[in-house]
Amino acid sequence: MSVNIETRTFGPGDDSLVEAAWDLKERIRGDEGVLKQRRGFFVDAYRRSTVYALVERGVEERLVGFAATRRDGYILFLAVDPDYRGEGFGECLVAEVADEHSSVSCHARTTNRNALEFYEHVGFEVKRRVEGYYEDRGDAYYLTLGEDGIRDRLSRFVRR
Repeated sequence: MSVNIETRTFGPGDDSLVEAAWDLKERIRGDEGVLKQRRGFFVDAYRRSTVYALVERGVEERLVGFAATRRDGYILFLAVDPDYRGEGFGECLVAEVADEHSSVSCHARTTNRNALEFYEHVGFEVKRRVEGYYEDRGDAYYLTLGEDGIRDRLSRFVRR
């Protein structure tokens, strides 16, 4: 991980980086056709969440990725800037969530191959298919983070 990337955590009610998170999510939506939420829904959910953010420091700060989670460890949103993918940043975000919660879960669109491959790579298991989960009636998988040593493997990404 780059020495210029730092992890920041924002509690519920703190909308720091909400605009940068929306912009990143929208860029991914435009490029990949995923992460389709209405702005009001996204902003409200972000503000109610604990947000783990990876920020590149420099002349201007840049949001590299973020995970917005409910207090039960459910990941509402997970996004990593495409320019930074493949460098362990998504794993770092999942590790941050797993470090704070006894269980971690999420939904992923059944057609989102990138997300499903990522989640399976870091140890999530598909528990069930949920038909018509999304507003556009798209199907989702409900996934949970397995207990097969994943926290040990992911803990190398969590810096203290």
